[in-house]
Amino acid sequence: MRKAAETIALRIWDGVRAVYPLLLLLVVWELVARAGLVRPLFLPPVSVVLERLYVTATDGELWPPLLTSLYRSAAGLVLAAAVGIPIGFLVVRNRFVAWFVDPLVAFGSPAPKLALIPVFTLWFGIDNLSKIMLVALTTVFPFMLSAVAGARTVALNQIWAARAMGSSEATLLWRIVLRAALPSLMSGLRVAVPTALLTTFTAEMVAGGGLGGALIMAQRYFESATVYAYLLVMLICGYLFDVELLRLRRKVLHWYEG
Repeated sequence: MRKAAETIALRIWDGVRAVYPLLLLLVVWELVARAGLVRPLFLPPVSVVLERLYVTATDGELWPPLLTSLYRSAAGLVLAAAVGIPIGFLVVRNRFVAWFVDPLVAFGSPAPKLALIPVFTLWFGIDNLSKIMLVALTTVFPFMLSAVAGARTVALNQIWAARAMGSSEATLLWRIVLRAALPSLMSGLRVAVPTALLTTFTAEMVAGGGLGGALIMAQRYFESATVYAYLLVMLICGYLFDVELLRLRRKVLHWYEG
């Protein structure tokens, strides 16, 4: 019984330690706002913001724009992974592909993709497609680079042994290359997910729709509590996804990290 209580106490402490920077920020925020050091229009008390967040969540106002944003981020990530990971593997396996792709990556990876929001809006409209394509363009490079880094960790003797045993190229890719590249791919995914959320919210702030568009509409009507409520939702989404990705990494790569 005592051991179980100690385990529960340790888990609670680990949870508090994980979120204490956020709790400290919220406490300071509340004290500063209540003390009148900043006008409520610019910084409403966190208690008011949380109350507004509760209202928007319970009356259903929050969920449609949030789900729209998450759908756009997820669709862009899937498209980026479907394109970037195979190309990354081909770069390692084929010299012509490497010759063709390397300059494109060197040029496109550091480029400010958010500057293309007006262009993508012009090409694909203001609805879902423009945001999905922009997310895909922004996140394809982390997937591609992580695939290249992971594929290069495969030992040549493993490939030679697999070929000597009669393994097909598909089997070689699935059972050896992909397995060896998984740690690197998981790291790439952890980079790509917050990038996708950032790209989606920013594109929505410019072109409308989703949670980013809802935040801008609230700002235009000087609904400061709503603005901060939506901002908190964006921050919480990023934090929760990162926590879940770390949990997924430990589960998928137990053979690697164990």
